[in-house]
Amino acid sequence: MSTAGSNQLRRNSLGLIAVTFMVISAAAPLTGVAGAMPLAFMLGNGAGIPATFIFVTLVMLAFSAGYVAMSRHVTNAGAFYAYAARGLGGRTAGAVAVVALVAYNAMQFGLIGLLGGIAAGVFSELGLTLPWWGWSLLAIILVGILGYRQVDLSAKVLVVAVALEYLIVLIVDFAILAKGGDHGLALNVFDPAAMFSGSLTAAILFCLGSFIGFEATTIYAEEARDPEKTIPRATYLSVLMIGIFFVFTTWLMIVGIGADKLVPTIQGYGDPSALFFDLAGRYVGGPVPTIAGILLVSSLFAALSAFHNYIARYSYVAGREGLLPAVFGRTHENHQSPHIGSVVQTAGALVVLAIFAGLKLDPILNMFTWISQVGTLGVLGMMTVTSLAVIVFFRKKQAGAPALSTVILPALSGLIMAALFVYIFLHFGDLTGTTGGALGIILPALIPAAAIVGYVLALRLEKVDPVRFARMGENQA
Repeated sequence: MSTAGSNQLRRNSLGLIAVTFMVISAAAPLTGVAGAMPLAFMLGNGAGIPATFIFVTLVMLAFSAGYVAMSRHVTNAGAFYAYAARGLGGRTAGAVAVVALVAYNAMQFGLIGLLGGIAAGVFSELGLTLPWWGWSLLAIILVGILGYRQVDLSAKVLVVAVALEYLIVLIVDFAILAKGGDHGLALNVFDPAAMFSGSLTAAILFCLGSFIGFEATTIYAEEARDPEKTIPRATYLSVLMIGIFFVFTTWLMIVGIGADKLVPTIQGYGDPSALFFDLAGRYVGGPVPTIAGILLVSSLFAALSAFHNYIARYSYVAGREGLLPAVFGRTHENHQSPHIGSVVQTAGALVVLAIFAGLKLDPILNMFTWISQVGTLGVLGMMTVTSLAVIVFFRKKQAGAPALSTVILPALSGLIMAALFVYIFLHFGDLTGTTGGALGIILPALIPAAAIVGYVLALRLEKVDPVRFARMGENQA
């Protein structure tokens, strides 16, 4: 039974499956397969993507080792923020909190454009015609309603949406497997040498993007049942489910087309996302390609809902702990949801949508591509800081903790995340098509600017309420 006290999140609302699927919904499996993977093949290392996914999955498991070890000592919906507070102090935590708000809002705004652009194309073929911003507007309203209400309602919607995503992709996967692909089920794509057949850095970035959002395991710590067990299990389960799914699916996508024809085939499409639908039509046929198109829209909706929940909870924690106005730290009287953060995020999404629609900018090439990479940059920065926070926390406060999970693996994953952060920051214009303009400088600069704002807010809190400052990131369970 769910319980809650005054201004607390809804306790005991989410079990292992609910938390895991809310993580995977942010990763948007079908969106990754249909949207991101064709670009990864074309701009990354082609047939080396499955091997790259194995590598990235191992990196994420290395990061998870320290993350899970920390989760047993920290139960707070602030997740990365709370870990930074407990390991590196309140000032760093303030920086992380504002970076999280900027990064996840950027992911949310970008996905709103992507959903609108894809939905307009998918539904127009079914006779339902709306401008792209009309579909985006509908999504914002529905996501806002779910975010305003209790979290278990959002969880039920997301579990169904993600299950259907997996089902449609696996139907195509096993059809390719059963028919032996284009000319045999070659396994040479798993050769580590295949990773270096093109741009490994670009390939790693695309693969890493498929895991963004797994922080949700600890974001929902205050609402999970038996969080000391649920959160570690959900973290490892989500990483393994995402990693194994993409290794298996990208391998079958390659053998379905043929490794030698993969990149030329994708380059021949007007829209690279046609690759998956081409495979669905070729190996399954019937209504499956159409159903896959509809589920691609639902996949994006699930991701929007997931990031909306993240933003609302970060806003709630920042308000509860004094970084933002106290009104953000209040929960709904009946739903025990962080409703103020939910409403503010919905309003912000409406403003951004109005700007892009009013300026007649492209929802995918502009709204999605420009803004979503800001989110990727911010998440990489937070993961780097969290890796350091884990090391410091256990060295100072938990003497005798296993070095492998609290020093070695966090240090390894942290160095990789830091290197990727620097790469995206320095090459942001090339990655987003904003080279040569002010946007190529302004957009990546939002992340360090957010960190500075958060640091200053924490300094203010330290000065006006040192007792509250000292309690930043404390356990809430």
